[in-house]
Amino acid sequence: MSLPNLDMDALRTLVAILQSGSLGRAAERVGRSQSAASQQIKKLETQLGQPLFRKQGRRMVMTETGELVHSYARRILELNDEAARSVSGISVEGVVRFGLPGDFAETWLPAALGQFKKTHPGARVDVEVERNGRLLERLDRGEFDLVLAMGYASRLDARRLATLPMTWIGPVGSEVILKPGVSLELALYNSPCFFRRAGIEALDKASVPWRLAYTTASLQSLWAGVAAGLGITLRTTAGIPPSLMQLDERHGLPPLPVVELCLHSGKNTANPALSQLEHVVTDHALGNLGL
Repeated sequence: MSLPNLDMDALRTLVAILQSGSLGRAAERVGRSQSAASQQIKKLETQLGQPLFRKQGRRMVMTETGELVHSYARRILELNDEAARSVSGISVEGVVRFGLPGDFAETWLPAALGQFKKTHPGARVDVEVERNGRLLERLDRGEFDLVLAMGYASRLDARRLATLPMTWIGPVGSEVILKPGVSLELALYNSPCFFRRAGIEALDKASVPWRLAYTTASLQSLWAGVAAGLGITLRTTAGIPPSLMQLDERHGLPPLPVVELCLHSGKNTANPALSQLEHVVTDHALGNLGL
């Protein structure tokens, strides 16, 4: 039996739909009109002989076939893009000074940096982990070429990668958090910190009494303090240690806002290794944050 050669551009559109959440945003991401993107999906369905989406009320959701094809599409595109970058990356040279927050330093970013090193042997990445505000201060002083940071989407150099929900975080097994007549104990970063500010504002708005029980300048120290029961904290869901869990309204806690994850570039934009690293970080962010 002759098998079809699946259209690579159509597979990329399919993945973009799942990452962006809508056909319109996916079409914009892949540089096509919405009608052209829709035709690509219909072409895939014709090649496979099965529908990839079905109606659920007013929404379109993936069929089981669509979910299966999507999983293969991501793997196919990853190999395709890795091959293309490997060939182009052989001639790419230069040093990129890259700064990032600790939230991602132990999750998906090491794999992204490992891929970059593999596909760009002539380039070098110097990595430092810092707090978000400190990263951007150093970027502005010329100490970094590229920074991944949360909470500074209003900067002119910000390129949004994702919108992440904030969440309250406590030790595994946490049950009743708020007790009558007792101030909520918080474990937070030292000021200034936008997570700290957002948490305090949410508690004040909900008229929840609180006190700072534990403050630190280190993310690992923050996790350790929360795990020890010194107070609850708030971050995004990225990189929460297994000893901790998300808390929410069921624990009597007020809702929290979202935070933007953005890439910020320095002044050395002519560095060819910089643009290549941006692509790798962006692709891994979209793939690993479920976007």
